[in-house]
Amino acid sequence: MDFRTACEETKTGICLLQDGNQEPFKVRLHLAKDILMIQEQDVICVSGEPFYSGERTVTIRRQTVGGFGLSIKGGSEHNIPVVVSKISKEQRAELSGLLFIGDAILQINGINVRKCRHEEVVQVLRNAGEEVTLTVSFLKRAPAFLKLPLNEDCACAPSDQSSGTSSPLCDSGLHLNYHPNNTDTLSCSSWPTSPGLRWEKRWCDLRLIPLLHSRFSQYVPGTDLSRQNAFQVIAVDGVCSGIIQCLSAEDCVDWLQAIATNISNLTKHNDSDLLDRRKHCFTVQSESGEDLYFSVELESDLAQWERAFQTATFLEVERIQCKTYACVLESHLMGLTIDFSTGFICFDAATKAILWRYKFSQLKGSSDDGKSKIKFLFQNPDTKQIEAKELEFSNLFAVLHCIHSFFAAKVACLDPLFLGNQATVSAAASSATTSKAKYTT
Repeated sequence: MDFRTACEETKTGICLLQDGNQEPFKVRLHLAKDILMIQEQDVICVSGEPFYSGERTVTIRRQTVGGFGLSIKGGSEHNIPVVVSKISKEQRAELSGLLFIGDAILQINGINVRKCRHEEVVQVLRNAGEEVTLTVSFLKRAPAFLKLPLNEDCACAPSDQSSGTSSPLCDSGLHLNYHPNNTDTLSCSSWPTSPGLRWEKRWCDLRLIPLLHSRFSQYVPGTDLSRQNAFQVIAVDGVCSGIIQCLSAEDCVDWLQAIATNISNLTKHNDSDLLDRRKHCFTVQSESGEDLYFSVELESDLAQWERAFQTATFLEVERIQCKTYACVLESHLMGLTIDFSTGFICFDAATKAILWRYKFSQLKGSSDDGKSKIKFLFQNPDTKQIEAKELEFSNLFAVLHCIHSFFAAKVACLDPLFLGNQATVSAAASSATTSKAKYTT
């Protein structure tokens, strides 16, 4: 059955994201036909095979004019390390691929400054001598109040000031200890060179929200309070975008309209394609992808069927506890087990060796090609990095139904109202047993 594809929206822009109790930080949203991508900036090595690194070491020398040519913001008084906020035009070319706006300064010539106040870091750099080795790590989720630029084109102006107080929320220029009697001009060409590693700042996927059957809301859950210029998108499997804060009311309206258009195009059939025009009807999709149409006379009947399907799904998942599917990873036969207690487990079909495992709560997004491949996005609990895992299945619809059923059961088992109503809908669940088999497994 074809979905409407006219007037699809494609949109890209910068917003703020609040994830849990963290301070809001800048992200890039990219809206495609069937998915909302949330991306954060990170620094990766582009020398050879790209990889991420927690820390890098950069050695620079103070110039006679312009000093280090850097500006910094932040400090422990704001519960963050000091970060590079500007790089001068003169230093930018030489430091390209080595140091970036947004890099947190962790050590200066071996001195740990992770928990130092802003003024303390400034003093250490004032007395660091002509050559300084910085240990840095890109601060991916820099708080929005620092107002860091997203690229390296924002340069600080050289200055010969060597005194005065500094502010953690204002750019403190690291062009300190200017020596007027030093006639040995240090040019960029005299700097130590990188030992072969080059780095690049890129937008990397933080979360992928499939739009099919997803929903969005501006309201604080459980209240009638509407967030100002903010919203969240929730996928059908429960993955949430987090609170997306737009920079203006106009931006918020534009994003909501664009997202609503794409969700509508994906989830609403053309009127000419509807097989049942009656008011109280629903469809059930079998594991082969076939749509089965049903209708009832009353709205209360429809609600009863919905509760029956939810209960049947929960009871079936509770009964089987786990389900394993054969899959392929890079031409190797693997197995994927979806376990109600432990989550996702991928293992080698021949040796039974476990390749990876993740909890349900670590799944931050997923997408599929509609044919055989599923891409999972899991969050590593230690590094907080998003790790993509792509598997190929012979029966894509069966696997998707199973995953959605297990997620629905996970949500239901935490809902006291649902659990309390199980007894009252058990009869309806029994009558739905035949359809349940098609719906869940």
